Amino acid sequence: MAQEGLTAKCVHRRYRYNSYRGEISDAPPNLINRDFSADRPNEKWTVDITEMKTADGKLYLSPVIDCFDGMVVSWEMSKHPDARLAN
Repeated sequence: MAQEGLTAKCVHRRYRYNSYRGEISDAPPNLINRDFSADRPNEKWTVDITEMKTADGKLYLSPVIDCFDGMVVSWEMSKHPDARLAN
């Protein structure tokens, strides 16, 4: 290639990480202190957001789980992982 004066051209798509941080506020108090067990139903609930890739794009699942028996109390799905989904 050098003898012919040819050069390789490589196109890199650069995606810069950009995370919306929203309004920054103080952290809430740690009431559970990593103790995810409960003595009776509806004493402690936890929430999490999980990302799933599908043929139609990403979906986000937010289950509410009872710490007493690990059963799902409620769940919500959305195309965006925003505060509305967790609330």
